Amino acid sequence: MEVHKQLSCGFLETVYQEAFELELKSQGIPFKREQEIDIYYKEQKLCKKYRADFNCFNKIIVELKALSEISPEHEAQILNYLKASTFKLGLLINFGSKSLQY
Repeated sequence: MEVHKQLSCGFLETVYQEAFELELKSQGIPFKREQEIDIYYKEQKLCKKYRADFNCFNKIIVELKALSEISPEHEAQILNYLKASTFKLGLLINFGSKSLQY
């Protein structure tokens, strides 16, 4: 929420990613940026990897967007990442509208 409070809407996604990274550091939240995450199909690891915007606490996928609104396709995207990986929690955060969407 702090990133949206400071920057509001209107920037590119990469701007929010950089600011989000700085905010995570300042809050002491452990994270990895754009870490490759294994994807499984019927308990077999696929060659294709998913690259999360952020992996927090080594168990939460965080996907950032900068769109006018979140679509069902974006929600399906993160749900599929959760389904295909070993992660159980994901956050989809959209900085592109006047109010922060998650």
